[in-house]
Amino acid sequence: MAAGVNVDAGMEVYLVPVGDERYELYCEVPDEPDTPPVPDAPGFIARVRRRFAELLAEAERARRHGAPLPQDAGWVARTNARVMRWVAESIAEQRLLWHLRRQTDACLFYPDDLTEPDATGRLRVQLGRDRDRHRRWLAIDSVAFVLSGLLMLLPGPNVLAYFFGFRLVGHYLSMMGARRGLHTVRWRSEQSAPLSELRRAIGLDDEQRAIRVMDVALRLRLEHLATFFERTVATTS
Repeated sequence: MAAGVNVDAGMEVYLVPVGDERYELYCEVPDEPDTPPVPDAPGFIARVRRRFAELLAEAERARRHGAPLPQDAGWVARTNARVMRWVAESIAEQRLLWHLRRQTDACLFYPDDLTEPDATGRLRVQLGRDRDRHRRWLAIDSVAFVLSGLLMLLPGPNVLAYFFGFRLVGHYLSMMGARRGLHTVRWRSEQSAPLSELRRAIGLDDEQRAIRVMDVALRLRLEHLATFFERTVATTS
């Protein structure tokens, strides 16, 4: 079966080669419709959760429909745009794990120059590393979040607490997604010839690589694969 064709396997995950013996997991989750505002609830934790949901919704709208800021935009608008870009990047990096939390079945597409045991082994290694990394950051940000609460004595919004609160929720969701992917999700696998072409594209010059990667993205019907691939290859090179 060709990769990119809808299969009865729930979530689709791609094992993308990004360097010599380096792989990253990738998926594209359909955009969810805008949801109504979360009702007000008492307590700081409830406000952090509400703000987390609002930031996600706003960042997703900016990603789908955002336009460049005008040159005369004020510092508040520029700061807000930078925050939204940071949130959008966080979403892009952790969206796969967040989505795994709600899955019971998933399909792993892997390069056809790998064996299935090798591909599934790499999947489990990556999920294990993600689980451990987000668990470590969850502990660190939990301490920072508690310490930032001391700033509540100062007038004005506690921006630092909201920042660490956002990270705290994000790392928790990612850790739970990785854990579910390891222990609960039923995985099946499919070979993908286009994914093997990405490996051969890594050593090409920028223009030829962009053409090759875009062709693969179109064949797999993955809208944001080219952006992910270029960013990840640049990071791991």
